[in-house]
Amino acid sequence: MTALLFALGLVLLVAGAELLVRGASRLAVAIGVSPLVIGLTVVAYGTSSPELAVSLLATARGQADIAVGNVVGSNIFNVLFILGVSAVIAPLAVSRQLIRLDVPIMIGLSLLLLVLTLDGDVGRFDGVLLTGLIAVYTVTLVRMSRRQQQAELAPEVKEAMDRRRTAKALMLDGVTVLVGLGLLVVGSQWLVNGAVAFARWLGVNELVIGLTIIAAGTSLPELATSVLATVRGERDIAVGNVVGSNIYNILAILGVCGLVAPGGVPVAPAALTFDIPVMTAVAVACLPIFFSGSGISRWEGLLFLAYYIAYVTYLVLSATSHAALPVYREIMLVFVVPITAVTLVLTALRERKRNRRARPQTDD
Repeated sequence: MTALLFALGLVLLVAGAELLVRGASRLAVAIGVSPLVIGLTVVAYGTSSPELAVSLLATARGQADIAVGNVVGSNIFNVLFILGVSAVIAPLAVSRQLIRLDVPIMIGLSLLLLVLTLDGDVGRFDGVLLTGLIAVYTVTLVRMSRRQQQAELAPEVKEAMDRRRTAKALMLDGVTVLVGLGLLVVGSQWLVNGAVAFARWLGVNELVIGLTIIAAGTSLPELATSVLATVRGERDIAVGNVVGSNIYNILAILGVCGLVAPGGVPVAPAALTFDIPVMTAVAVACLPIFFSGSGISRWEGLLFLAYYIAYVTYLVLSATSHAALPVYREIMLVFVVPITAVTLVLTALRERKRNRRARPQTDD
């Protein structure tokens, strides 16, 4: 019964997120914003709604490890697994706005979270700061996009937007959003209940469950959205969905959890010393990869997938206190990570030189 409820919870989360994204995307079209901004905000926030529902419920029940592990694990999963799979399907183009604005913001927020959690929790002040920043970020993006879109929209597109603004269409989209939210609430309850039962049955702590099973489960909407967008050629939405979700996870989810938890959301030492730094390193790794050729190639996608497998392997070895853990950790820290870092930096520098050489020829 526990496994059945867990599976049904995942189904309801995915279905609820799908309805939420569909209704919210139509509402966004009605007010006129670009596909990239829809990916960064409406789609990203909608697909992150399972994380919000699960983390809020876990916080209310005093299961802070699940709440924090869900956010941190989802951010790692989003970049390494979702972008990895999407890039393997088709190389991903990355817009200049992402490279210059949104990815640096994601990196900065990962570092900010690392600093805020040094005292061992996400407190009320941290919650106010994070939720305030998500409001500023969202409003700024929408305003920038609307100004740009109004100057570029063709007359037929403006007519379509006007049709979407009819009372009937707006009401239908609003109902779709509400139904999606309802499914998310029910699905999150079943998922958390099942995850806690699994953790006790397997003898694994709740942080590991949050970082792996729940993080992957609540990120299924992001996975489905990015893969589908990649197949359809809408790669701005595919990449923007991941970057926007990571920004939203840190600012909105942990921010709201910090606000509603009376004594703050405790952060486990293991998350503070390992998982949050890994999340930050993954965010930093995006910049040279995105910068090199302004995209993500297939080999870089395979590299992301390999690192996700390596990360999960480490979690499993650590949770089971396996004898191979010290050797595995040494290999990763001394050989694999430095070699990869040097390769990414050299690739970015080589790409930058190539672009500089090509620029005068283009101008001529």
